[in-house]
Amino acid sequence: MNELGPVPSRTHNHVAVLMGGLSAEREVSLSSGAAVAEALLREGYTVTEIDVERDLASRLQELKPDVCFNALHGKFGEDGCVQGVLELLGIPYTHSGVLASALAMHKERAKDIMKLAGVPVAEAVLVTRGEALEGHVMATPYVVKPLKEGSSVGVVIVQPGADRPPNSIAAGGSLDEVVMVERYIAGRELTCAVIGDFVTDVIEISPLRGLAFYDYESKYGPGGSKHELPAQLLPDIYQLVRSLTLRAHQALGCRGVSRADFRFDDTEGGTNELICLEVNTQPGMTGTSLVPELAGYAGWSFGDLVRWMVEDASCNR
Repeated sequence: MNELGPVPSRTHNHVAVLMGGLSAEREVSLSSGAAVAEALLREGYTVTEIDVERDLASRLQELKPDVCFNALHGKFGEDGCVQGVLELLGIPYTHSGVLASALAMHKERAKDIMKLAGVPVAEAVLVTRGEALEGHVMATPYVVKPLKEGSSVGVVIVQPGADRPPNSIAAGGSLDEVVMVERYIAGRELTCAVIGDFVTDVIEISPLRGLAFYDYESKYGPGGSKHELPAQLLPDIYQLVRSLTLRAHQALGCRGVSRADFRFDDTEGGTNELICLEVNTQPGMTGTSLVPELAGYAGWSFGDLVRWMVEDASCNR
């Protein structure tokens, strides 16, 4: 499929938008969910917004929606847990299924799968947060990140030549929590998405606060970053980003919409390597989010995108 094609007609009526939830990404999810709910109402659906708590199954049994639009991010919403609940209830849902969601959310498992599929990833080790604080576990510069969170929550970059790891590593959680320490990849931040079997164009993201990476505020704060679409890359690199995005999506078994994030080190004296950082199975749907921007560039409005996602929903994903 070389283009997004026509927007499907509306065959469902009642959509429950799952949002909020229990993870560190709750606020982002509330923004995503509100934007999705508003767009679905404009598309003619009956919409119920659900701020997800531990009584989700009983609430859904009472509501009996035709479809659940999963606008949750992070733990319990993006890691296969909610997907399992929806499978048990037999309610069609958007995005990836149980296994793909769990694999993509676990950074080490995702790396293992992508590496086997020929998608280049950065070298990494797993240690406890306490061990990461005691001393360098790999040569600087490197990145310390939670094993199962997204939206750049809790990410710490250890700068070149640092005498010791920064105390900010301790701020993210308990000292016995396992974290990933990953080689820092210099260069340009790129992202590309898959919508069904359509691979989008590529965006280059430049944080506007002089930061070395695309952090939480850059992602979700108004004016936090500059997006260049299409990214100004050599044609072979541009197409490589797109092909690796599809390869990662398929290797992990993703469905619906996913987004892959990359670093391309074309810095002076750099390695010229293209590295996949992660695959997001529940990309943000806020006013500054990347997938709606990529869909828009391909000719679909935000309403078109969310309608397609609802009509694509199913169980056994």
